[in-house]
Amino acid sequence: METAFFDSFWWTWVVLPLLIFCSRILDQSIGTLRLIFVSKGYKNIGPFLGFFEVIIWLLAVTQVLQHLTNPMSYIAYGGGFAMGNYIGMRIEERISIGTVLIRIIPKDDANDMIGRLRQEGFGVTATPAEGAMGPVKIIFTIIKRKSIPTAINIINQYNPQAFYTIEEIKSVKDGYFGVQQKREVFNWRLFSKKTK
Repeated sequence: METAFFDSFWWTWVVLPLLIFCSRILDQSIGTLRLIFVSKGYKNIGPFLGFFEVIIWLLAVTQVLQHLTNPMSYIAYGGGFAMGNYIGMRIEERISIGTVLIRIIPKDDANDMIGRLRQEGFGVTATPAEGAMGPVKIIFTIIKRKSIPTAINIINQYNPQAFYTIEEIKSVKDGYFGVQQKREVFNWRLFSKKTK
């Protein structure tokens, strides 16, 4: 009876492709997160995630190779790969790992904006510079990615015409990060980010 199920229409065209699809979503999501963690300097977590990624991948590939005549296996494999990439990126967006540099060139007076950024706990450095239209001020703040919406809201509130850029930073040493900036994604020593 059990063998009959594995030879049935439901197993071949529904259950098996669904299992392949789900396993590819899982392994590709883990793989995407692994690459993101490593690129942001969390090198110790890469091997840990890589172990589970490759085990799940092997299970999915084994099923595809055992059912080479089933085109639904190929579709499920490709679909799971694509969906896994998307889900991995969405997960990374939600946990907002890493640090960014916001560089602001305000159009109007920026003293109130700088004061408000500091009031919110952001470290701010301002320096005079020369722009295409004359003297300008460049404002730098290095913050955790989780705090980007707060910083952008302040910029838009006090200087809506300001030009700003946001850049990923791989590592940071020392500096002022305010009270709310001290939270880490992983507090475990194994997963701690190494600074250069």
